[in-house]
Amino acid sequence: MTLKERIQADLIQSMKDKTEVKTGALRMLKAAIMKWEVDGEKKEATDEAVITLVGKEVKQRKDAAEGFRQGGNEAMAVKEEEEIKFLQVYMPAQMSEAEITEIVKATIAETGVASKAEMGKLMGALMPKVKGKADGSLVNKIVSTLLN
Repeated sequence: MTLKERIQADLIQSMKDKTEVKTGALRMLKAAIMKWEVDGEKKEATDEAVITLVGKEVKQRKDAAEGFRQGGNEAMAVKEEEEIKFLQVYMPAQMSEAEITEIVKATIAETGVASKAEMGKLMGALMPKVKGKADGSLVNKIVSTLLN
């Protein structure tokens, strides 16, 4: 069963169970997948593409939750965080900060990058290794720390 099929099956089950927050999150995810499939040339969403879309949806929810908190709307922030929990089920296991640090150090050694001026070169080599398995902002923070 592909990830897309699993999401569809989980959405149907969620609707039967009448779990509103989960159903809403899965509907938005399914809509994002369908939109991606029809944008430009018609294509079928692979598991890798779905993982990328799930990551984008999770990031949007994190940003929204932060915005709601800053605006004083704690209830909506909590709802966004609940949706994140339902969406993260479809993401690969996230790497720890120590694991990311080790990969960053190895990539620095591979590329020979020595300063922040060459950070783009390092990130270009690094991101395919951690794609979907690590938060980009955390990777960026670790890279900045190690290059200082």
